[in-house]
Amino acid sequence: MTTYKETRTESDSLGEIQVPADRLWGAQTQRSLIHFDIGDDRMPKAVYHAYGYVKKAAAIVNARAGRLPQWKADAIVEVADEVIAGRLDDEFPLYVWQTGSGTQSNMNVNEVISNRAIQMLGGRLGTKDPIHPNDHVNMGQSSNDTFVTAMHLAAVEAVEGGLLPAARRLRDAAAEKSRQWADVVKIGRTHLEDATPLTVGQEWSGYAAQLDDAADHLAATAKGLYRLAIGGTAVGTGLNAPPGFAEEVAAEIAELTGHPFTGATNPFAAQASCDTLVRVSAAIKALAVPLFKFANDMRWLGSGPRSGLHELILPSNEPGSSIMPGKVNPTQAEAMLMVCIQVMADDSAVSAAGAEGNFELNAFRPLIINNVLHSARILTDMIDHFRKFLVADARLDTERLTENVERSIMMVTALSPVIGYDSAAKIAHRALDEDLTLKEAALKSGVDEKLFDRVVVPERLTRPGTADGT
Repeated sequence: MTTYKETRTESDSLGEIQVPADRLWGAQTQRSLIHFDIGDDRMPKAVYHAYGYVKKAAAIVNARAGRLPQWKADAIVEVADEVIAGRLDDEFPLYVWQTGSGTQSNMNVNEVISNRAIQMLGGRLGTKDPIHPNDHVNMGQSSNDTFVTAMHLAAVEAVEGGLLPAARRLRDAAAEKSRQWADVVKIGRTHLEDATPLTVGQEWSGYAAQLDDAADHLAATAKGLYRLAIGGTAVGTGLNAPPGFAEEVAAEIAELTGHPFTGATNPFAAQASCDTLVRVSAAIKALAVPLFKFANDMRWLGSGPRSGLHELILPSNEPGSSIMPGKVNPTQAEAMLMVCIQVMADDSAVSAAGAEGNFELNAFRPLIINNVLHSARILTDMIDHFRKFLVADARLDTERLTENVERSIMMVTALSPVIGYDSAAKIAHRALDEDLTLKEAALKSGVDEKLFDRVVVPERLTRPGTADGT
């Protein structure tokens, strides 16, 4: 813990405690800093920015109904805007590892907004006058409904504002490469072994389609985040919240954010579980799966340059070795693989935490939102880096592609319907055993050259449903 020379006295229901004089937080925040000084994992600032919307919307609704004097609401709204903009980020120091309901982070927000409003109004910090953290900033609210509401807001921004656009930018880049390489024939591989030919464009269309499907799934799943727990207060009954509070605050949040937020269909489920965030986490993991394959394929296809596959020429972004001059490594692909593994690990923890909690409250919320936001953030950044520094400037080694096609044995598959499977298999084995091209082995096995040239046409084999292969 940092030792502060100058302090002031703040109080809560447990009594008085010394708080750094130059900080806006209060007693409950300070107690959390003492009791939960665990590791380096701080509650993501995105949660506090989202909380700014919750507190702003609640103040507006409470003032509109006459429950809160307009001038007090105006002060809360002004400070909430500072919270939303990130101008008070240094005032939110709490750790992820805290009370499972998020109460301490909610009170951190309440205390900061209260003290900052008092400061702006010319009052004295720590007096709770004229803006009280509980009575005014937290009016009609509980940590149990506001924290999970802030979780949803933060997750929507992370997914819809960052991750989905990044995934679709990569999808577009892959689709562009697919169009660019639509007619370049290559040998396919199954089980890591040579298979029948396809075009590079067809191969890359698969990457684009996988990303499209995963992004669509994530977008559909994220829609569940629009249902907010606000108004349920302690256990979902709405005790101490006025009638219609949930709907009004959700509508105000929707107006402020531009997202179609509504009150939860069932507030008891919304507070007793984090099922929606569990599903979103799983959908983020589901996006990591095709990204893992894409990156892994690229590093294998770029392996070499002399002893590997080297069908792709990967961009040289930085030296790859401190001892081997001239070595260049597929670093963006490696970073993507590590990020995807971390996302999968984050999701495992979210699933376990989502299954926990008892009765009317899931008390593992800080872990859940930390992992969801962490996964969304690192995957968003990684996707954009992968696109800019690997996919965009990747080129084809056309000589290697042509050589592989010419030496391929598996195009014998095209002969199978004509001469029979067993005869075609003998030709394939002869080519391998005697180190012959497929054509040489076929001719030595008695296949007519004109028949071979008519049947075994690589370009046509990539589009077998058409007469001329186009």
